[in-house]
Amino acid sequence: MIIKQIRIIDPTQNLDTIADLYIDGDKLVSTPTGIDGRCIDGRGLVAFPGLVDMHVHLRDPGFLYKEDILTGTKAAAAGGFTTVACMPNTKPCLDTPEQLAYVAEKAKGASARVFPIPAVTIGQAGQTLTDFATLKAAGAVALSEDGMPIDSATLLRAAMQQAKELDLVIISHCEDREMVQHFAVNEGAISEHLGIPGRPAVAEAIQVGRDLLLAEDTGAHVHIAHVSTAQSVELIRRAKADGVRVTAEVAPQHFSLTEEAILTSGSLARMNPPLRAEVDRLAIIAGLIDGTIDTIATDHAPHSPEEKALPLTEAPSGMIGLETALGLTLTKLYHSGKLSLLGIARLMSTAPAEILHLPYGSLKAGSPADITIFDPDTLWTVYPEQFHSKSRNMPFGGMELKGRVRYTICGGTIQYEYQV
Repeated sequence: MIIKQIRIIDPTQNLDTIADLYIDGDKLVSTPTGIDGRCIDGRGLVAFPGLVDMHVHLRDPGFLYKEDILTGTKAAAAGGFTTVACMPNTKPCLDTPEQLAYVAEKAKGASARVFPIPAVTIGQAGQTLTDFATLKAAGAVALSEDGMPIDSATLLRAAMQQAKELDLVIISHCEDREMVQHFAVNEGAISEHLGIPGRPAVAEAIQVGRDLLLAEDTGAHVHIAHVSTAQSVELIRRAKADGVRVTAEVAPQHFSLTEEAILTSGSLARMNPPLRAEVDRLAIIAGLIDGTIDTIATDHAPHSPEEKALPLTEAPSGMIGLETALGLTLTKLYHSGKLSLLGIARLMSTAPAEILHLPYGSLKAGSPADITIFDPDTLWTVYPEQFHSKSRNMPFGGMELKGRVRYTICGGTIQYEYQV
């Protein structure tokens, strides 16, 4: 396959140039010698290394009415993602080699590469550590309790010590569980307006601070999931300056919306962590600009229409995000002049691949032929009912975005093509 005269953006080469891309089998090559097959006209389009999402919920096994590995990866490919890493909150929980083998087997028919992130503790119960070495041998690329904070500092310290020895990153969901309980929204103007209790921003910062101290103590690599507050951004910034092994991610919803969205979208805008205040949104963008935040991850969290139709205080938290992530990022950060395309490619491809020690995120010759091709200037309207995910729960329906995926190529095979 040849992609002609496309704008190539590759952080691993600090490259932003217009040239041809050549694919031979499942690899990128430097010359077109002996290449047969399709020729794609890349004029006016941009090529990123295939996008990598290190935080998705595929709901498989156990919650197949919400999503499964095949539908979730179709949504991923439609959003430009060639690689996703799935969280362990399934039923049964991803905490054994057998469960990881199930994911690997089902992913053989997927539209994107799938890598498992098993639980830190058995059953995500926060009591007994899983067998880290066995899980790594079975394909684990990281460890996480996902939405279940590890309350015991002693247990988390022991987990970090073991993870360091195995060179595994621990992805931490940071909240003081007692402080946030099951509250639906941010503690602030909207919770006061609605007359309901909220999740205070400091509940996240307290746990971030604790986990950073433990990472400093153990030398382990901790990755802070879905950062949502200004306090957390500043704590991570200081820790990085002090040499702590910390990376962090933010979801597009947290730099695109504030808690005000609850008033118009109701439970569709309920997520965990919740949408915060404008000061937090701006701090997150500042963290993306200065490198405090390393990656953009979707936290793709499908739920059924019936679940999201429940009252705000009873509906589950979460939204789908794979098919809007690139469009939101381009609209909110690139077209607003806050980030370059090179910076976005690093946040959405190269950096997550590096954090998970995966051989992707590059367009160098010899690399896997994983490529996301998009038109940065196409205007399109979000219609969730047209998405590839089984679920439709998101607060962006009807929004106009600028920048749309045209092709997603994984291992040299076109997994998604948008018909103009």
